[in-house]
Amino acid sequence: MKQYKAKSIIVGRKKGEQDDVKPCFISMFNGNDPQKTGEAPFEVLDFDAIHKVVIEGLDVSYLLPGNDLVVNDLESFSVKVDGEHIHLSGKQSR
Repeated sequence: MKQYKAKSIIVGRKKGEQDDVKPCFISMFNGNDPQKTGEAPFEVLDFDAIHKVVIEGLDVSYLLPGNDLVVNDLESFSVKVDGEHIHLSGKQSR
């Protein structure tokens, strides 16, 4: 499990040819609501063949226009890749 520091993240799916797994990404930002500000991510984690992202203990917003997830108010978050699954957890200030 690797830990990162960011104020917010966006988790999204990329287009892929396989039906059961897709490439995806986690973009990291210094501010909240990056989809509203147009802020560029300071780091992006890319994953090639993911079936499921398991989010544990975080408040998450689903962005309908882009089919992305945004997590705000982060102090830190952790990512663990287990085969075709990503486990995402972290600490939020609420």
